[in-house]
Amino acid sequence: MGKDNPGFDDPMAAARRLRLWAILVDAAGGGAVAVDHVCAAVVSVAGVDSAAAAVILDATPRELVYATDRTASELEDLTLTLGEGPCVDATTGGPVLAADLTVPECRNRWPMFAPAAVLAGAGAVFALPLRVGGIRLGVLDLYRARAGDLGAEQLADALVLADTACAVLLDDATRHGVDRDDQWPEGTGLHHPEVHQATGMITVQLGVTASVALIRLRAYAYSQDRRLRDVAADVVARRLLLGPAGTPGDRNG
Repeated sequence: MGKDNPGFDDPMAAARRLRLWAILVDAAGGGAVAVDHVCAAVVSVAGVDSAAAAVILDATPRELVYATDRTASELEDLTLTLGEGPCVDATTGGPVLAADLTVPECRNRWPMFAPAAVLAGAGAVFALPLRVGGIRLGVLDLYRARAGDLGAEQLADALVLADTACAVLLDDATRHGVDRDDQWPEGTGLHHPEVHQATGMITVQLGVTASVALIRLRAYAYSQDRRLRDVAADVVARRLLLGPAGTPGDRNG
């Protein structure tokens, strides 16, 4: 068993998990440990300024589950609108650690997100995937105003807490149930339900997949220098009708 699960036989790793779990239990005040407790704990142990957890399911927009503050919420909104950044790349790969968003490497990799995130107050972003086995559930995003790497111990603690966030979210999904359309259970609370509604409406109006509908919605928001949630609200209220890509069909109702 030690070879199959080396981390569970490592006394140092076990001690780390116990220490972090004690922090979470204390934060929960005797109640159930939730995602907000995990985000608050990771801010403390990783030495960052804010954190957020988002879920990403197939054919649906990423959905913010919790953000520790307004800055984290704003940066998550940028990721949702622009569709790029460390928090996007981490959903399909391993951790993405952007220690300085102002360096050319970051600006070349994320030409829209990097400068916008710096303006929003982020000097560094550390995105940790939430996954268990082959299941990719979302991402735990850490934000810091100043540039600089995470220390080895800080990163190790953050990775353990990312695993904990994944377990908490899966437990919540099990208790509330996931519907047949693979939508996140209502128990978590959708921060931007209008984006989901608008995506569904565009899917029907244009006869495209949900993924294509989201791309159309995002492209319009970017071209108009608007936030995705605001454009989505106009679509839901029928103040805006998006035509097929490449046509003059986008118009206000």
